[in-house]
Amino acid sequence: MITAVAAGLIGLLALSIPVGVVLFLLGVGVSEFYSAFPLLRGLGQMVWSAMNSATLIAIPLFVLLGEILVRGGVAARTYSALDRWVSWLPGGLVHANIATATMFSATSGSSVATAATVATVAMPQAERLGYDPRLFSGAIAAGGTLGIMIPPSINLIVYGFLTETSIPQLFLAGLVPGLLLAVGFSAVTVLLCLWRPALGGERRSYGGAERLRALVELLPIILLFTAVVGSIYAGIATPTEAAAVGVAAAFLIAGAFGGVDLAMIREALVGTIRITAMIMLVVTGAAFLNFTLAAAGLGNELRAFMTGLGLEPLSTLLVIVAIYIVLGFFIETLSLMVVTIPIMVPIIVELGYDKVWFGILMIVLVEMALITPPVGLNLYVVQGARRSGSLREVMVGCIPYVLVMLVMVAALVAVPDLALVLNGR
Repeated sequence: MITAVAAGLIGLLALSIPVGVVLFLLGVGVSEFYSAFPLLRGLGQMVWSAMNSATLIAIPLFVLLGEILVRGGVAARTYSALDRWVSWLPGGLVHANIATATMFSATSGSSVATAATVATVAMPQAERLGYDPRLFSGAIAAGGTLGIMIPPSINLIVYGFLTETSIPQLFLAGLVPGLLLAVGFSAVTVLLCLWRPALGGERRSYGGAERLRALVELLPIILLFTAVVGSIYAGIATPTEAAAVGVAAAFLIAGAFGGVDLAMIREALVGTIRITAMIMLVVTGAAFLNFTLAAAGLGNELRAFMTGLGLEPLSTLLVIVAIYIVLGFFIETLSLMVVTIPIMVPIIVELGYDKVWFGILMIVLVEMALITPPVGLNLYVVQGARRSGSLREVMVGCIPYVLVMLVMVAALVAVPDLALVLNGR
């Protein structure tokens, strides 16, 4: 049954059928051929139960928060300010790409939105200043992946919802690995540009007074992140309530910069509806498929398979990591999470590993899937923002940053406290 379900998933996705629809079709197939449970009679109630959650309300709110900041002109100001602080490093504006992606990851919660934002602002600079297109675009695609690691993260909300894990604990656990990844991206950029200076383009230095003035542009984003994430950890607000506070604050920030009008509000709301509808279709389709798989006994079958391998817990964990890396080449990231979480997480818990820690490890693996072909979404987002060149250039540019992610996977396995230290574990 495992082989049939996997083949069906890959085959239907290859036909360009929407992911959410694929999950429902697979659920119907599993119900009809592998389970005697009359599942279709309760389909309506199941879909309603999957969507009727106060936790999931945070998703459209965080999406709207990011849409407001992007369409309100805050992105360009943030990029310009960070340019004045980091462009003196070997690599120049490449570091501004990574720093801006890190900053927006702390507000948008979406990797694709982060990559699209930075690419739209940065690409004209690369063409004008003569940067190597591979490294420049690869840094944007990789930096965008931080949107699902650094809190608030929509993917961590989904993980917490599906595994009944504390979302504030997941947010806190993602902070250190996320920042370490950002530092790692900049470090590998420095090494590459010291090796081949032509990759990095022009290095620019600014005076202390100009840098201090640039802080004025960064202060609203920093305050927004503090308000959203700080209110969660202070116990003042739930993640959903904090998201609502963030939306209100984002409107004020965009308004202060003169970026709020009726057209901007309409575009932000329409964008939010589209993204949220896609996410919820995938979540509900996955809930339906996961229930049918459980009814058909796939979870027990997979656990028996893993146990039958006779491996130690660490070896079993490495097998699971390898499975995620391979699946990441072919399956869209959110779909990869919601399809595998109900199967893999119980195995991880039985092995004695922490659910919060595994959530962060999974996110790093999912981040890799965002920049590895053929399905890596960030590759296509960045290529779409370019005026010339091939997708292959973006893929090649991502290779050094994929290596940084592999190092982070190894570090999390070797030192779990990287994800758990802020939670006091």
